[in-house]
Amino acid sequence: MPSPAAAVLRTESRLFAREPGSLFWILVFPSVLLLIIGLVPSFRVVSDELGGRRVVDLYVPVAVLLGLIMAGLQAMPPVLTGYRERGVLRRMATTPVRPAALLTAQLVLHGAAALVSALLAVAVGRIAYGVELPEQPAGYLLALLLTTAAALALGATVCAVSRTQKIATAIGSAVFFPAMFTAGVWVPVQAMPEALRRIVELTPFGAASEALDRAAAGGWPGWAAVGVTALWTALLTAAAVRWFRWE
Repeated sequence: MPSPAAAVLRTESRLFAREPGSLFWILVFPSVLLLIIGLVPSFRVVSDELGGRRVVDLYVPVAVLLGLIMAGLQAMPPVLTGYRERGVLRRMATTPVRPAALLTAQLVLHGAAALVSALLAVAVGRIAYGVELPEQPAGYLLALLLTTAAALALGATVCAVSRTQKIATAIGSAVFFPAMFTAGVWVPVQAMPEALRRIVELTPFGAASEALDRAAAGGWPGWAAVGVTALWTALLTAAAVRWFRWE
């Protein structure tokens, strides 16, 4: 007989699969954006200013980060806050299935979707535009997993400070646009002016962009970038645990 936690995960998986909007924005949209950007002829031309790379090369890690941001800020907070608002978490507290099982299931599902999105973005970049695969796969995977944890911790913090589903959506949207900027959606972090780049690299997604870029180029992610991402993950996790309420 499956454990209660496994049963919750299976049920939440079925519900998650019935949300075409979330699946599109997490899994499909980042790769579609990468395809559109690559259609611009000048973005496929090698630039000396970018260290002999093309703009489309820089947008693969951006697409990877965009999937993580979508999962952490746009998809997960409304779901969890909606459960709490409707009293689902409170009722679960009186059953053998603890509310923590539902929270864990949501983290696992959105984290897995974000990682699949990252794999699709890397594959699309390689197949459509000949973008080189990460030359340091172990370092790339480390940076990716750490950034996934940071994105989910940020989403959990949004859930923690939001009393209702509407508030969670509003706060998530307010954080979403700065997160996209620091991830390099409008201007890749590597192409930003030096002063702005140094500031952006102090944010979780700016640091993650630097770590992924270095791993893709064959180097080990810088310890400064890894450390910043890890620090943000720890701080956001602590904040989510401190402020989260089951009802």
